[in-house]
Amino acid sequence: MPHAVARLRAQRLAASTKPFKARGGTLVRCAGCRLPASHCICALRPTLHSRAGMCLLMGDIEALKPSNTGWLIADLVPDTWAFAWSRTQVDSALLALLADPQWQPVVVFPGEFVPPERVITALPAATLSDSAQAPARRPLFVLLDGTWSEARKMFNKSPWLNALPVLSLQPGQASQYRLRRSSRDDHFCTAEVAAFCLALAGEVHAGQLLQAWFEVFSAHYLSARQNRAVVRDSAVHARLAELASPRACNRAMDQS
Repeated sequence: MPHAVARLRAQRLAASTKPFKARGGTLVRCAGCRLPASHCICALRPTLHSRAGMCLLMGDIEALKPSNTGWLIADLVPDTWAFAWSRTQVDSALLALLADPQWQPVVVFPGEFVPPERVITALPAATLSDSAQAPARRPLFVLLDGTWSEARKMFNKSPWLNALPVLSLQPGQASQYRLRRSSRDDHFCTAEVAAFCLALAGEVHAGQLLQAWFEVFSAHYLSARQNRAVVRDSAVHARLAELASPRACNRAMDQS
């Protein structure tokens, strides 16, 4: 069954009045990973277990872009939702998700642009409860998936997000994203942000696995764009294989 971003992409294409032309528009791309068949990564896709959920609010054409990394989140995190963002309308299914009592939603956004009283740097206590009387709510990370200017617009013009706490990440490292240009090393792509969020939720292995999946995708994407063969015995492939191994997954399950 297609995942949430694939379904949103299909809906966006069906509603479009003209075809979307990505860079390399003449390429025949795999429907599963959006890469050319010669660079397909579908056979490498690992299984990830997570208690956390991901809610992607996506810019107008973000789901159509082959370089979009929200797709990679939906590849691995079982509880992933994707919604098209609109300034004038909000999907009723999105509002229902945010109001679902099993979830504790938090908006992920830089704290420097938010009133201090809304900013948190760790998950709310409600997600950490171990009481049988008050079972912990599962963390739901609301990610604004688009360009930086789009993300700021989503944040500032979505009043239905105003009641939610804002999680400000402090990753302390430079972004590894090289598929689109950015003038700043601290602007992370959506998959990298999701990996940080999983680690913050105590799911370190899951975060590492998502990061490794992103790095393999990036390597294949750049190789295809530069018309180079994929180096399949590279360090990023070896890291993904190690993290996806039954031994590593079982160890992570035992520690959870």
